[in-house]
Amino acid sequence: MSATAAPGAAVELDGLEVCAYTIPTDAPESDGTLEWDSTTIVVVEVHAGPESGLGYTYGDVSVATFIRSQLAAVVAGGDAMDVPATWAAMHAAIRNAGQQGVGAMALAAVDTALWDLKARLLSLPLAGLLGAVRERVPLYGSGGFTSYSDQRLGEQLAGWAQDAIPSVKMKVGRKPEQDADRLALARRAIGERVELMVDANGAYTRTQALEWARRFADAGVTWLEEPVSSDDLEGLAALREHGPAGLAIAAGEYGWDLAYFQRMLDAAAVDVLQADVTRCGGITELLRVGELCQARSLPLSLHCAPALHAHVACALQPLMHLEWFHDHVRVERMLFEGVLGPRDGALWPDLDRHGHGLELRRADAARWAA
Repeated sequence: MSATAAPGAAVELDGLEVCAYTIPTDAPESDGTLEWDSTTIVVVEVHAGPESGLGYTYGDVSVATFIRSQLAAVVAGGDAMDVPATWAAMHAAIRNAGQQGVGAMALAAVDTALWDLKARLLSLPLAGLLGAVRERVPLYGSGGFTSYSDQRLGEQLAGWAQDAIPSVKMKVGRKPEQDADRLALARRAIGERVELMVDANGAYTRTQALEWARRFADAGVTWLEEPVSSDDLEGLAALREHGPAGLAIAAGEYGWDLAYFQRMLDAAAVDVLQADVTRCGGITELLRVGELCQARSLPLSLHCAPALHAHVACALQPLMHLEWFHDHVRVERMLFEGVLGPRDGALWPDLDRHGHGLELRRADAARWAA
């Protein structure tokens, strides 16, 4: 046990620091409904005595401003050993400023940093603190942007297959007239044994989604993500009911709070629920989402931010897999020490490191400061 914190002893939080970094993508990227050429990551460090914890979210630089103006004063003076209490205080404090959107991402970044800090104070790996039920986290490769050339698409998907990642996901829906050829190219690149998944990012109407669901199933696709808007719970549920067997409908990555996920499950909208620790209020709320899925025997898939999800994923009983997303893999490798790499198609958290094991490389990050 660390000399810094004994079991049951309170440890006062000294405060936090927050920075934002905007990093250009390595090529123009797009999906069914959006185009982008950079990724902004907002990094939080919370301090207590000689230890610091690190968390982050992917959003706009305004998230950093929100943290400074709304959350920093709430955190300072709190108990580093009672993370749920600090989460509740932060959540209550932003009632009028906004608990969803930017507020949820801000809360998520700070909450994740607090859990990392507590684990470090106790000299524990974060997975051990949270209560691991597995030692490895299955992955699926994710990218396949609609802006990619055929060559880039094939090379990226084939690379994941060669790394023994058993499933890969590509974007569809921007130019539907090209998607049949892109699907055939993808299958040639990955072979017959690798699972092929697609993500429409809400590009289709309900009628289009049903038509494409049948075409995807005929092409051997087993996962259709956000065929319609994730706010269209009736549309998602109808597609589950009337779509082809063997094609899982997935959504949930834009969930900001527990109530969102409860509504989605009550509507029987998905076969697999998705959640993102950088959006849904952090580890504190993600653990609750996992309990919702467990109660309904529904699988849970984690969205993006693989380095940040690895340890908490080990503590989620209903976990299906974690998204090995091209953009976030690249950014995390550029900015942090301690980033894991795939082995046998999975991430294996390093239990010899305290917390989640990530450290910000400040000199490298400085050039991208937003």
